[in-house]
Amino acid sequence: MPGDSLNINTKSEKQNTYDAIIVGSGISGGWAAKELCEKGLKVLLLDRGRNVVHGEYPTATKETWEFPHRLNLTKEEKEQNFVQSRHYSFREDNKHFYINDQQNPYEETKRFDWIRGDIVGGRSLLWARACYRWSNLDFEANLKDGYGVDWPIRYKDIAPWYDYVESFIGISGNRDGIAVVPDGKFQPPFEMNCVEKHFKEQVEKKFSDRKVIMGRTANLTQPVKAGDFAWHVIFVIAVVPTVRISVPIPAPFPLLLQQVI
Repeated sequence: MPGDSLNINTKSEKQNTYDAIIVGSGISGGWAAKELCEKGLKVLLLDRGRNVVHGEYPTATKETWEFPHRLNLTKEEKEQNFVQSRHYSFREDNKHFYINDQQNPYEETKRFDWIRGDIVGGRSLLWARACYRWSNLDFEANLKDGYGVDWPIRYKDIAPWYDYVESFIGISGNRDGIAVVPDGKFQPPFEMNCVEKHFKEQVEKKFSDRKVIMGRTANLTQPVKAGDFAWHVIFVIAVVPTVRISVPIPAPFPLLLQQVI
């Protein structure tokens, strides 16, 4: 290597010493790597999965009827993937992104569903994108119910971090003013269709204490601010016949590739 003495790498220890080593590039690992890299730390991020190149989504534009089993799994597939198939998201159209259970077995003394993506980014590429804040109703539930251990924090403690994450990934939703689902840093919500509008009208007319709201999801309804994070975020673009969805992945790999490798 450059600067080495003869054929001996005299800088190998320095070159292979890291401030942090993170195993797994999913939502937790990817976010941890992002934060540490942005703070100037030297990070090694390890992931066993293959890299998904933008555009490598062979089933993204297919309709349900174009799949032999209409998104259902065969008996053989369920037997081969006896853990992954327990989860609702493991289907005919995305099974190629998940781990093979027979090649990666583990012992269960009692049932434990370990659902794993076999790709860089992990299940940050496979989540349903629903984003709801916990409220004090959730944080105080154990204490009030007398079950389990009381949370050591309350909503006010975590609210600034909700703001931080929502501003980074982009959450569309409406500020509905409902205490049990606190409002956040939202992009404009999607518009309800005519059936949803009618349903909302009828429910709220008959039940004054019930609200029908637009879902809060990590589906962008406007561009993210380039000055904030657009330069180091990967976007998965899923094009389907009726909607174009831009989904930011919580693991900002372009930035990591500059600072991790």
